[in-house]
Amino acid sequence: MAEEGRCQEGHRLCANNCGFFGSPATLNLCSKCYRDSRLKEEHAASAKIAVEKSLASSSSGSPSAVAVAVPCPAGEATSPVALTSLEAAAPSQTAPVASQTGRCTACRKRVGLTGFKCRCGATYCGTHRYPEQHGCTFDFKVAGREAIARANPVVKARKLDNKI
Repeated sequence: MAEEGRCQEGHRLCANNCGFFGSPATLNLCSKCYRDSRLKEEHAASAKIAVEKSLASSSSGSPSAVAVAVPCPAGEATSPVALTSLEAAAPSQTAPVASQTGRCTACRKRVGLTGFKCRCGATYCGTHRYPEQHGCTFDFKVAGREAIARANPVVKARKLDNKI
């Protein structure tokens, strides 16, 4: 009976009541709950820095601000973060490019790892990989001329004085 009392004094249950043992070094939390609380603190600190940066940049720009919900890890509640209207619009402009990396831009067929990246910046399947097939907007002639001009600089000989 005395041994059971000693075990209970040395080991405390986690403060989050998850069923594991905590320690004073981890604020009476188990290792998993302590790690989650540290991650939450770091996420909150990084969100605070991002808000401060956006507010500092918006003071010189437009004064309008938009409230946007930022997702937190481990299913925590979302917190509204103020962003300028330009910063809120920027992720939506880059999102379509990132979402189409796995599909052909012409026919929307899934290409996976075998997709062909064209010089115009889009990804195509095997059928549409050629510039003639997808109506490429990249100017290959100008790019070729520039490459030749870079590779072959103009060499001019100095003039000779003919004093005969």
